[in-house]
Amino acid sequence: VQLQASGGGLVQPGGSLRLSCVASGSFFSINDMAWYRQAPGKERELVAALTSSGSTNYADFVKGRFTISRDNAKNMLYLQMNSLKLEDTAVYYCKARVRRMFWDHEMDYWGKGTLVTVSS
Repeated sequence: VQLQASGGGLVQPGGSLRLSCVASGSFFSINDMAWYRQAPGKERELVAALTSSGSTNYADFVKGRFTISRDNAKNMLYLQMNSLKLEDTAVYYCKARVRRMFWDHEMDYWGKGTLVTVSS
């Protein structure tokens, strides 16, 4: 199972970006998915999560600005980021909880990350 995140880049404060993450490989099901971020010198932190049933959970620092969504048919996860702030600069990682075979336990898989830089 591989996760590939994309969509990062340089954006001015107040701007928008849309991150995408695609899961590929052989697996039975993808359950919860999430976006995390890690800023320089800081620990990785949860940005937003989305369960397979559609429940969402957002970190307080992105509520009202970011929206997480997924396309199960395409094994895609998205993060729409609006009203970006300087402090949103970080590498953004996607994570998926995957069951590879129906008899397997679920495991977490991580993408390599995509850099978002907010700067004027």
